[in-house]
Amino acid sequence: MNLWEAVAVLAAGVGAGAINTIVGSGTLLTFPVLLAFGLPPVTANVSNSLGLVPGSLSGAFGYRRELAGQRRRLLGLGLTALIGGLGGAILLLALPAKTFQTIVPVLIALALVLVIAQPTLAARLRARHERNGTTAHPDGGPALLVGLLLTSVYGGYFGAAQGVIQLSLMGLLLHHEDLQRINALKNVLVAIVNGVAAVFFLFVATFDWAAVALIAVGSTLGGLLGARAGRRLPPAALRAVIVLVGLLAIVKLLLD
Repeated sequence: MNLWEAVAVLAAGVGAGAINTIVGSGTLLTFPVLLAFGLPPVTANVSNSLGLVPGSLSGAFGYRRELAGQRRRLLGLGLTALIGGLGGAILLLALPAKTFQTIVPVLIALALVLVIAQPTLAARLRARHERNGTTAHPDGGPALLVGLLLTSVYGGYFGAAQGVIQLSLMGLLLHHEDLQRINALKNVLVAIVNGVAAVFFLFVATFDWAAVALIAVGSTLGGLLGARAGRRLPPAALRAVIVLVGLLAIVKLLLD
């Protein structure tokens, strides 16, 4: 890797860390750059996963105020994310590289529909609970656990836009929560998925350590910058950013 390639990977890491913290889909910046510089797909994937872990952690640190009071929720959802992420990492080595290529744009599109419809759906769910005299499950219930498990399997396998999918699920099933608090939760869960996948890959896959280091440094800075920017966005603006990034992710995946 020459100097200009290193600068490009570092810059992609900064952008990916920021985008992952605010929305998700940062992998769509870093992964193609690594491929363009000659890394084999699996090596690029695992190097990218490990390099983005510090960015997820710095993003979660930047959102630490929004995480207050969510410890119990994090324990249950975090364990689910860990199991799913490990399962996805195992699948990466067992399944063909393009297994999810067709379904991923569809998943992202469905997630964006949920993001757009979330305020209306949340209002209807609240009204239904009021009519029935019931309350929503504070942690999303079994539906969120199952949805998060499947999303984490995908995240451990590849992970592009896993944050968008997580935000759509939690936005609907934790409709009583502020979107910024949900985004803070998403950052921790993505860090768990990427982290457990990266640890697994350490024992079974080959890394490009220069790429890992550059992405790690860049994504750490990007995560902090993304947290500063994302926390200032009102819910409507944050939702608009999620949709925009999600649409760009779909276009990118379809053109590849």
